Parts: sequence; C-alpha cells; structure tokens
Amino acid sequence: MVKAEDLTPFQRNAVLLASGLGAFAAAVMATGVNVALPSLVAAFEVPYASVQWVVIAYLLSTAALLPLTGRWADMVGKRVIFAGGFAIYTAASLASALAPTIGFLIAARLLAGVGSAILTGLGLAIVTDVFPPGQRGRALGINGAILSVGIVIGPTVGGLVVSAGWPFVFLLGVPIGLVGLALALAFVPRYPRGPKQPFDVPGSIVLTGAITSLSLAMTAGQSRGFGDPWILAGFAVFAVSLPLFVWIERHAEAPVVDLKLFRNPQLSVSLVAGLGAFISIAGTIFVMPFYLENVVGLTPRGVGLLLSTTPVLLVFLAPLAGRWADRYGERIVTVFGIGFAFIGFSLVSTLGPESTALGFLVRFFPIGIGLGLFQTPNNSAIMGAVPPERSGVAGGLLGISRTLGQATGTAVLGSVWAARVLDRAGAPGDVEAALLPAAAQAAGLQDMMHVVQGIMLLSLVLVVWDWRRIKRTQDHAESPLT
Repeated sequence: MVKAEDLTPFQRNAVLLASGLGAFAAAVMATGVNVALPSLVAAFEVPYASVQWVVIAYLLSTAALLPLTGRWADMVGKRVIFAGGFAIYTAASLASALAPTIGFLIAARLLAGVGSAILTGLGLAIVTDVFPPGQRGRALGINGAILSVGIVIGPTVGGLVVSAGWPFVFLLGVPIGLVGLALALAFVPRYPRGPKQPFDVPGSIVLTGAITSLSLAMTAGQSRGFGDPWILAGFAVFAVSLPLFVWIERHAEAPVVDLKLFRNPQLSVSLVAGLGAFISIAGTIFVMPFYLENVVGLTPRGVGLLLSTTPVLLVFLAPLAGRWADRYGERIVTVFGIGFAFIGFSLVSTLGPESTALGFLVRFFPIGIGLGLFQTPNNSAIMGAVPPERSGVAGGLLGISRTLGQATGTAVLGSVWAARVLDRAGAPGDVEAALLPAAAQAAGLQDMMHVVQGIMLLSLVLVVWDWRRIKRTQDHAESPLT
C-alpha cells in the first residue's frame, strides 16, 4: 500500500494535478458537448432524438462502470487503471472527432464514458491515499474546484470552438488526456497488487444491468414519456435487479461492493445526502432556463451568465471548505453547507412572474454557498469512511451518487415541473409545458421547488443526526469515566 509519508510535497501536488485533470476532462466532455448537438443534427442529417444519444451514451457507460472500475483497481492497482483511463479517454475523444456516422460517434462516446468512469472514480481515491488526513480536505477541495471549473467553462469553450466545426469540441479532450496520462505515469505511485481473488462476474453483470436500466429509463423517459411501456420495463428491470444484486453480494466470495461497508453510518449518510444534493441542483438547473427565458424574458446568454453563479461559488469555496473540514471536522461543515443550500432552495421556491434577474441572484446565492461548503467535506467523509484498500470502491460509489443524482434530478424533477405547469394551466397532457402562460410556468416551478425542499430537508436531518452521533462518540471517548 502506498504511504503518504513516502511522497514529497511536489509528488503529492503532481498527483493532485493528475486527479484534477481527470475530473476536469470528464466534466468538460459532459457539459461542453451539449452546445454541439444542433450542429450534429445538421452534419449527420439525423433527428434530434438520435443526437441525444451522444450525451446519453456517455452518461450511461459512466454510471454503469463506476463501481466496477473501483473494484478492479483495488485488485490490480490504481496506477495502472488510472493511467489506462486517460488513454481510453484520449483515444475515444479522437475517435469522436473523426466519426464518419452518428452510430460511430455514439459508440465512441460509450468508450469515452468508460474513461470518464475510471478518472472520476479513481481520482479521489488516489488523492485520499497520498495525502495524510490533516491535508486531505484541502486536497479534495482543490480537486472539487477543478471539477467546478470544468463544469463552468465546458459550455463556454464548447460554444467557442464549435464555430470552427463540431469535431473540435471532441478534440478538446485529446491534449487534456495526453497531459493527464503523462502525469499519471510519472507521478502516481505504484500500488502493489491486491490479494489474488476471484472477480464477482454475476454481481458485476447484475449491477451493470441495474444501473444501465435505471439510467436509460431516467434519460429516455424525458422524451418518450415515463408511462411508455419500454420505460416502465426499464424501471421493472432495475426493481428486480437491485434485490438480486444484494443477494449475490451477500453470498459472493469477493463481492464487487462489500455491503458491510454500509454498516458505517458516515458512509451511508454521506452517500444519501450527496445523492439528494445532486438530484436537487440538477433538477433545478434543468428547469431554470425555461423560467428565466419564458417568464423573466432573458436571452440565452443572460441565462448562462446567471446559472454560472453557483459553479463559480463552488470554485472559490471548495478549497476553503476543505481547510475548515481539516480543522473543525467534516460533518459540522457539511451541516452548515446543507443548511445554507436548504435556505437557498426555499428562497427559490418563492420566485414568481414578477421576479427579476437580481431577485434570482439573491435567492440562488445561498445555494452556491451551501453546495460549496458541502461538497468537499462530504466527499472527504465518504473516502475516509473505508479502509485504504477499498478506496477505489468508495470513489466508485461517490461517482454513482453524483451521476445518478444528475440523471434522476433532470428526469424526475423536470417531469414534475411539466406536470404541474399543465395542471396549473388546466391544459391537456399533450401540450408542451414551455409554451403555456408564464404564470403557469412560474407556479409549476414553485410546486417543483417544494419537492426539492423536502429532499434537502431529509439530507439536512441525516447529516445533523450523523454529526450528533459523531459528537456523542467523541465525548464518550474523552470522558474520564470511561
């Protein structure tokens, strides 16, 4: 096992840069490609529904393979798999840029998702391994800030380069991947192979099927409708696969996911709270452009500037939150973070037809502060809740909570908004919600935000409970009577 004390500060920072580049690459390729979709429709002369799979394929393969890459890396060695992730990502980016058909492009994006799963799942695990506990929060905060930068500039950079041709959007990943590969090979320490053990093939197949069916149903349901028989079948497959997976893992000699890990309340609470936060912010960000354009009357450029406030706050607050977590403890910082975010989402639920861009900023500001304070210490709590030899699995679980949270928030909360707009307007179900009166759209947003409030309140209750549990344990350990 690699030891933090064996590395120089320069080596640790180089590893942190490699991990940050992996997170940056995955974020840029997830958000920057969206701006190229209209160009792809024209270039390949295919309907928009086909081009959507350029995005869906990437998300599906990322979500499905996250837990498997972590388990594989814990067995084979994180350095080899992490460097391989950069190689796959680079090759897939180049293949995407050279794609002659839409089918070839979708296949290349599936491969890019494999690289993304490796980079996002193992990057945090490697940082956790090489930085001692007193510096881990700061390191994870920097990693989170780099990820946020990728989210912020992805659409902007993609919008700039797509004017030169859609292939240049995908070519962005090539130099990033090559630099990351060089850093990984040069500075990520060699890990000893884990003990020889069988790989849980049945569990891997069932877990991949479960996550794929859920992700597919969530994403395709937005266009086909969640009452479509194929979408209902996807949910049914997930419902059957999940308990089957649990049964397999309980009897497997070397399970993909050791269910005993979830006996640790810190891990379970952090994953559920993170899932709630990702669902809430993804659904809110998805619906906000409709409100800001159709109700407030802003231009798309103005909408983009307003929506960038949250990621920008994350960039500045993530490293600070890491330092505060190192000093005061991870859980107390997450409590404040979720608390601020809950206040912000509650304020957003008061947006109406007469609200202004300034009113939007005032309400969204606490969300940016809250998520900036929450993300880094919560990630640190997840990675610190497992033994070092299982850090790859923990990183995979963290990535799953983020990816599924984004897919679920976009699909489910977007559907809630559309349904409530139709109900508020008294319109039939086949009418486009975005074309209905502004008052109905604003009322639908308020109804949706009440659901978000409930999700964030549950997350807040969970982290407060875990904070009190940790405090009681510490007080008991320090008591002179024990």
